[in-house]
Amino acid sequence: MSTIPWPDDRLTRFEVARLVGARALQIALGAPVLVSSENKVISPIDFAKIEFKNGIIPITIKRTFPSGEQKIVAVKKAIENWITNHAGEI
Repeated sequence: MSTIPWPDDRLTRFEVARLVGARALQIALGAPVLVSSENKVISPIDFAKIEFKNGIIPITIKRTFPSGEQKIVAVKKAIENWITNHAGEI
C-alpha cells in the first residue's frame, strides 16, 4: 500500500510537542540557542517555543508507516502551516 495517510507538510500535535520538547532538552544540555534572549532569563522550553515560532528548529522528522515506508517531513513548511492554522499558538 503506497497511500500516505498524512501530508508531509503538516505536523500532528504530537509531533509539535516532540519537536519543542526535544529542542528544549538539547538547549538544556548545552546546545547553542538560535535566538537571542534580549537579556531575559528564560527556560529552555521558552527558547524552543521561540525557535519553533520563528521556524528555525534544527530537527528532522522521519515518519515510519505501518507498511514500512518512511517519509521525511518538510519541517520548515510544516511549521509555517502549523503557525498559520493555529494562530501562532503552540
